[in-house]
Amino acid sequence: MARINDNYLKLQAGYLFPEISRRISEFTQANPEASVIRLGIGDVTKPLVPAVLKAFHEGVDEMSSGATFHGYGPEQGYDWLSQIIIDKAYKPLGVDLKTSEMFISDGSKCDSSNILDIFDLSNKVAIGDPVYPVYNDTNVMVGRSGQMNDAGYYEGLVYMPCTEENGFNPDFPTEKVDLIYLCFPNNPTGTVATREQLKGWVDYAIGNDAVILFDAAYEAFITDPDIPHSIYEIEGARRCAIEFRSFSKTAGFTGVRCGLTIVPEELLGTTIEGEKYSFNKLWNRRQCTKFNGVSYPVQKAAAAVYSDEGWTQVQEIIDYYMENARVIREGLSAAGIECFGGINAPYIWLKTPEGMTSWDFFDKLLNDCFIVGTPGSGFGPSGEGYFRLSAFGERKNVETAVLRIKEKWGK
Repeated sequence: MARINDNYLKLQAGYLFPEISRRISEFTQANPEASVIRLGIGDVTKPLVPAVLKAFHEGVDEMSSGATFHGYGPEQGYDWLSQIIIDKAYKPLGVDLKTSEMFISDGSKCDSSNILDIFDLSNKVAIGDPVYPVYNDTNVMVGRSGQMNDAGYYEGLVYMPCTEENGFNPDFPTEKVDLIYLCFPNNPTGTVATREQLKGWVDYAIGNDAVILFDAAYEAFITDPDIPHSIYEIEGARRCAIEFRSFSKTAGFTGVRCGLTIVPEELLGTTIEGEKYSFNKLWNRRQCTKFNGVSYPVQKAAAAVYSDEGWTQVQEIIDYYMENARVIREGLSAAGIECFGGINAPYIWLKTPEGMTSWDFFDKLLNDCFIVGTPGSGFGPSGEGYFRLSAFGERKNVETAVLRIKEKWGK
């Protein structure tokens, strides 16, 4: 009989969001009349903007004619899309990239886990706490960890607590690590890193021969002009960082699937013999072997995001969500609930009232207010006593949710 990957059995309870879905399903079946407002899982609610939809249709139409049909495309993505992203999203930041350093994919969630393919299991990994669960769970799945201990941490992984005391920005690891996951604007806390803080991480990585895996999926939501959008705005980052970006939240591609990964040519690792080797070449080989590329119509739609018309329309949606974030943040603060984030990110990280645990507050919010959020403890032990609300909703629902919370906990 075939042997299973026993590392999967180390995972606790189940992935966070399916557990949330299970509890919602039980509640709605028992209370079919309840008007449930979902501010939990970070899925967008606004449709694709007209300019993107037009390009998407054009791409599909091209597939109907032999003269314009596209079969297999380059596994790295079409150069014309990469060049558009470089010109429109990176050059304005003062960042110069080559198309050979950009890899178009079906999403940053996939890339942030698949990237582990090009790193040896002996590498020590540092992860924030609380953290986007994918970073943690995929390292467990590939066999980099031991069992979970009583503190809620997997043996073999290095955790960097992100607490109110350190502004939800992790401190440098106190032991030698090889891979460091950073996510800014952060999911789940909604906090950002300053230029000085990122410079500290780049210097740390270079000084310790470590690689930063930088998740910038929410960079489009940054409103403060002094906050970096890319790790490559920091001098030296090309020598120590891989960056992930996504069209999912930026342009509503959660159901379309498109993202990208930047692997600079200067980024080097070592072989077992100690020789230097390019991570760019390894990732290219990995993609060519395991990935057939993003579909042509999707890449056409992605390119339209950065057209003048497309970006204006996309920015309007981003502004809409950020106004939702303001409504949530200010409404909860007025009710006496302490909040963080929601200024440069679409997530509000709140401290649970009355000393409730994260899951107790989840159940209370669902049963008493018919509102769904995400328990902070689901993101790691340091998330206990906190809760995440998402701004990806319809304004009327967001306002209703805030009103319900005020009625329940307002002072």
